[in-house]
Amino acid sequence: MSAVYPSHHALQLAASSTTEHRPLIITLFAVFVAATLAITVWAGRQTRSASDFYAGGRQFTAFQNGLAVSGDYMSAASFLGIAGAIALFGYDGFLYSIGFLVAWLVALLLVAEPLRNSGRYTMGDVLAYRMRQRPVRTAAGVSTIVVSIFYLLAQMAGAGVLVALLLGITSDAGKILIVSLVGVLMIVYVTIGGMKGTTWVQMVKAVLLIAGALLMTFLVLLKFDFNISDLLGTAAAKSGHGAAFLEPGLKYGATGTSKLDFLSLGIALVLGTAGLPHILIRFYTVPTAKAARKSVNWAIGIIGAFYLMTIALGFGAAALIGPDEIKAKNPAGNAAAPQLAEYLGGVGSTGGAVLLAVISAVAFATILAVVAGLTLASSSSFAHDIYANVIRKGKATEKEEMRAARWATVLIGAVAILLGAFARDMNVAGLVALAFAVAASANLPTILYSLFWKRFTTRGALWSIYGGLASSVILVLFSPVVSGNPKTSMFKGADFAWFPLENPGLISIPLGFLLGWLGSLLSKEEPDQGKYAELEVKSLTGVGAH
Repeated sequence: MSAVYPSHHALQLAASSTTEHRPLIITLFAVFVAATLAITVWAGRQTRSASDFYAGGRQFTAFQNGLAVSGDYMSAASFLGIAGAIALFGYDGFLYSIGFLVAWLVALLLVAEPLRNSGRYTMGDVLAYRMRQRPVRTAAGVSTIVVSIFYLLAQMAGAGVLVALLLGITSDAGKILIVSLVGVLMIVYVTIGGMKGTTWVQMVKAVLLIAGALLMTFLVLLKFDFNISDLLGTAAAKSGHGAAFLEPGLKYGATGTSKLDFLSLGIALVLGTAGLPHILIRFYTVPTAKAARKSVNWAIGIIGAFYLMTIALGFGAAALIGPDEIKAKNPAGNAAAPQLAEYLGGVGSTGGAVLLAVISAVAFATILAVVAGLTLASSSSFAHDIYANVIRKGKATEKEEMRAARWATVLIGAVAILLGAFARDMNVAGLVALAFAVAASANLPTILYSLFWKRFTTRGALWSIYGGLASSVILVLFSPVVSGNPKTSMFKGADFAWFPLENPGLISIPLGFLLGWLGSLLSKEEPDQGKYAELEVKSLTGVGAH
């Protein structure tokens, strides 16, 4: 087995090879970025109305949307973060893959079809249907923007790691500059392409990502003569943890707190998808509810296949690269997949440089596509919910609404760049799990109550959204994710963490549901039964859907 371990000399050779082949790497990388920009510009020319900008003209087929949903969902967390988490924590790292996949069942069974039938462009359309418009739309807009910014942090962190690895940048200033560049690119994607451009980029990127992961999985298995037992055994031996690497408990099991953290993470992952704004707006891009349901089926198949491949990528990186070398590049393990690509292509060879460049470019395209989807969700919510329906009281023209969306894109991009600079050393899968927790705490209770509980009131909606949002964000701010851990916290030199768990889902998700129920019971407002009956018929049958 020792033949597959890279020696110290081989790793030095890899570093010099990357330097030697840097012009080739940068050229391949630039070609990928230019191609995605070209798609965006092409689609932008066909974006004429608000329906085009927000929902891609509702012209995409179930398969196309399923592919785009997969592209939106398989983010930097899926590719970089999970591969890194498995490489460093073995079995416990794979829990992210399981949680992200199982979450789709909640979205399919409870949310996809009713949401497509009930709304028009944003989550706020559904929530405000039978409530007082202005307060509920404001709350939905605020929640969408906060969740999207949390998710954007993960993508920014991933982009910083990738480009720094390719360009050989080690300084903090250089990494911050990269994060800024990603932010600028994302603003260009959304302002020019809208939903049409974003959807096409996501489809292309999903195909590339699956192809890249498939190639790397094949090459990893080839190294071990397609003997998975050998692969896992070598990974366990190389990890320094032995058999414990392949068993539960390495990250979540040493203490009572870490077991609770695992439970919290699991709840957040499984319930979070159905509350993610950038996933929810994808259901509006298809012509019918049936197509929305079919697109989720396609997405489950594509995403499931991809997450199976993360086993080979993560354990392959552990076996062939080793945890010390992975941590040397990035303490949170985000560089494991690109490092594995270079090793598989041949350390010190042109093949290694080319595979590193292609896999990194695919990962970067992944980040840009997901970032564009997130920014579109939050800018759409600001323009449609807050600007058009709250500030202008429904009197804004389509042109004014789209202009507001483009300005919102610039502002949200600026915030993401600022916060992304602080998040550059954190594991991107962990960061995304925080976005899932916030989405499941603030959005999911309100969506489910709106669709399925006739006693739900405006006060219940506001308590649920703001209560879930505030509790999850406050608990994250005072958790070890933000301070207290000198290696992977956002603020490394400080320690103001009093909440012991890394994920707030265990506390904030039940609280979001409880506050929605309590606010409705204590409200003097009489729910509009006629409106609820209308919404029920519309959500279940699609009659009168846009």
